[in-house]
Amino acid sequence: MPLIKNKYGKGRVRVMRIHRDGDRHEVSQLNVKAMIEGDFARAYTHADNSTSVSTDTIKNVVNIVARENTSLCTEEFCQVLATKYLDTYPQVSSVAITAHETKWSRLSFGGKPHPHSFVLDGNGKPTVEVTATRQGSTLASGIDGFTFMKSTQSGWENYVKDPYTTIKETNDRMCATSMVASWKWSAKPENYPATNAKILSTALEVFGTTYSSSVQDSLYRMGEAALAAVPEISEISMACPNMHFIPMNLSAFGLDNHNDVFLPTDEPHGQIECTVGRG
Repeated sequence: MPLIKNKYGKGRVRVMRIHRDGDRHEVSQLNVKAMIEGDFARAYTHADNSTSVSTDTIKNVVNIVARENTSLCTEEFCQVLATKYLDTYPQVSSVAITAHETKWSRLSFGGKPHPHSFVLDGNGKPTVEVTATRQGSTLASGIDGFTFMKSTQSGWENYVKDPYTTIKETNDRMCATSMVASWKWSAKPENYPATNAKILSTALEVFGTTYSSSVQDSLYRMGEAALAAVPEISEISMACPNMHFIPMNLSAFGLDNHNDVFLPTDEPHGQIECTVGRG
């Protein structure tokens, strides 16, 4: 029976690029599928892998091109990636690259764009919870899945070390989370939506503009600032699963990686939670 058509490749290759222009960072997070066609029929029909390129290699090429092209937009990046496969492997006749971008928007504080702090586009779902009895009621507002990130000015040092510890200390890492937060109202504000926005903007400014010794450190200070800015709330609770960005080891390809190319992953994740109140 004839083999009518074949193609193969690597899907869900997640990559985050950071391009540094002085203190200003540009970030690009992509989910890439790279599919190749060409002289591969004998791998299917004769168990002959002599012309086949490993799908792991196909993934490595994505990361190599990412490291060599941190500044390209998604369209240009995909074009360069396709050309890389064609130039490297003569047995490849065609390449199909699909990339889905996770869009990060730059945060601004005081009307000034921040160099390395970002928020996810189309972000978060506002929430409200009312508990009522005949004796009274409580009201809480919040947001679910509110995602933000900074590409530097975060660290993790001086933690417990034991025989089970493998993570290395750092004072320069990416920090990102998809936060679930709620705050309890003790008085009615002049305007609920405007005050909710003020709570979020206050917390984000603390996160984006100050060094983070840990997610725990940032969350507590974000809560403090929100309570100080909005007297109508009595406490604020935040639950923050880490969105990890793991630096890719490209040394096997003769490339350095000084926090330029990362593997985005959210499983397993650190789960950091706290409630800050007025005492």
